[in-house]
Amino acid sequence: MRILAIETSCDETAAAVIEKNGSEIKILANVVASQINIHQKYGGIFPEIASRAHVEKIIPVVEQALACKKHTKVWSTKQSVTQALQKNVAQALACDKPDAIAVTTGPGLIGSLLVGVNFAKTYAYVKNLPIIGINHWLGHIYSNFVGKSQISKLKSQSKIPEFPSLILIASGGHTGLILMKNHDKIQTLGETLDDAAGEAFDKVAKLLGLGYPGGPAISAAAEKIRNPKSEIRNKSQIPKIKLPRPMLERSDFDFSFSGLKTAVLYKIKELTNNYHLKPKTFSAALAAEFQQAVIDILVGKTIQAAYQYRPKSICLCGGVSANYELREQLRKAVSGLPWNCSYHIPPMELTTDNAAMIGIAAAYHLDQKTSWDKINAEANLKL
Repeated sequence: MRILAIETSCDETAAAVIEKNGSEIKILANVVASQINIHQKYGGIFPEIASRAHVEKIIPVVEQALACKKHTKVWSTKQSVTQALQKNVAQALACDKPDAIAVTTGPGLIGSLLVGVNFAKTYAYVKNLPIIGINHWLGHIYSNFVGKSQISKLKSQSKIPEFPSLILIASGGHTGLILMKNHDKIQTLGETLDDAAGEAFDKVAKLLGLGYPGGPAISAAAEKIRNPKSEIRNKSQIPKIKLPRPMLERSDFDFSFSGLKTAVLYKIKELTNNYHLKPKTFSAALAAEFQQAVIDILVGKTIQAAYQYRPKSICLCGGVSANYELREQLRKAVSGLPWNCSYHIPPMELTTDNAAMIGIAAAYHLDQKTSWDKINAEANLKL
């Protein structure tokens, strides 16, 4: 069985082809058209512009995925998608029809979701194919269940997580802890009460003038302050910076990053007004402390939940899972648990929004196949 998967929940127009043969699952194609260059000047996602870009890119992206190219292709807005695909259209139209369609139905930006969902419904209707609606959270979870891949750049793990599995989702739109007892019993233990971790990275990067997207920008700045060969001037003039770790002392598994973002704003004012420092002299130090505060919260809550539920595996996923320090610090924390617990992180290509993870989730939930008219976009869809 071949599944055409579509993901348009936020600002990435993505399509993938997944092949399921018995228990074996392969990624045959994974195509992503990025909108980063569009939204950089806003310092975040502009929803209406995002949905318009999806309309422009959805057809050529799907055509490229159906051509089953064996590599991950990421387009930026500097390149004309239509021109890039002119040579591939004939091949795409000639390739085999998929056996089912999978599409992200929520949560996400409603305008963006509608583009992918309506395209998938139309395709399913015209081709007379079953369709599977997939929760975006579920897609991130299944980025750790990668089987084999024919994409040359994608290095999949040799083993999939054992159940019960504790999963930390940290992305631009979502932050939460999930307990997965099996493929049908998935429980949300806690989630963010306000900003998601990735959203906080974007907003703090904007406050510090570091650019967009915030995750890589904060990480790069933090690395400068840690590097002994750093050329940052006046480090000795910067007072010790300490930010709060909101919700970390609470016994529940919910998160909150809005207060941490506000603490950064107050710290910027303090360093500027009281110490008469220019932002460029302390932005790296403040970025490093902010990043560590987020990591302490994410890792702390995850290990707290691990001691309560004693999972056989712990998984990290979502866009923030691309952060090297988070990956390594959670790895060390998991290795320190007093029982045998494996640690799983997705390949870098599957950390940010993509359609392969949606297709993999669908391959594990084929019993949810339905007709095109039973699928609808839902911005606040719960897991």
